[in-house]
Amino acid sequence: MAYPKNTSQSYETKPIKSVKSRTVVLPSTDIDTDQIIPARFLRTTTKEGLGKQLFADWRYDASGAPKADFVLNGSEAKGAAILVAGHNFGCGSSREHAPWALMDFGFRAVISTEIADIFRSNSLKNGLLPLVIDKATHTWLLEHPGAEVEIDLETTTLKLPDGKTVKFPIEAFARYCLLNGIDELGYLLNQDDAISRHERAYA
Repeated sequence: MAYPKNTSQSYETKPIKSVKSRTVVLPSTDIDTDQIIPARFLRTTTKEGLGKQLFADWRYDASGAPKADFVLNGSEAKGAAILVAGHNFGCGSSREHAPWALMDFGFRAVISTEIADIFRSNSLKNGLLPLVIDKATHTWLLEHPGAEVEIDLETTTLKLPDGKTVKFPIEAFARYCLLNGIDELGYLLNQDDAISRHERAYA
């Protein structure tokens, strides 16, 4: 299917071609959205600042002080854009605040062997790449935290430090929007000429 060029100015985001970064590893399985961003932080309607509440119940003690042994509080997490998580990431209730918090912290991609459908959909709509990969590659990444990897959205491949590449699936329309820096509404606005032609022909 051929998609039109991006001409929308009102609903643009930054195009994503690739993400190259060290990884941060959070190996826990079944990480749900209430762990990603606890419900008490959902009252806000802005994305800014949510990164401070990311995994709040895991990152901070009862007094609000950062826990030294939690990975996101360590130096290895600073500047990292790729989170490698355990199996079945993002399960639980639907909330866009989950990908908002991950992105505000600095992540641009999450890698797992399974990612919950609603979380994956919310992520793609907000510019966060949810990658599902094979178990062997996932195990290697879990065992090598801080590995430098590259996600190429144009070729839909994950490149490992040894040069090996692994394919990952992504829905074609979501990939188009991410590569061109538009959201769904921006895509629809780009159809204005085609819609007008159809209306005139139908009339």
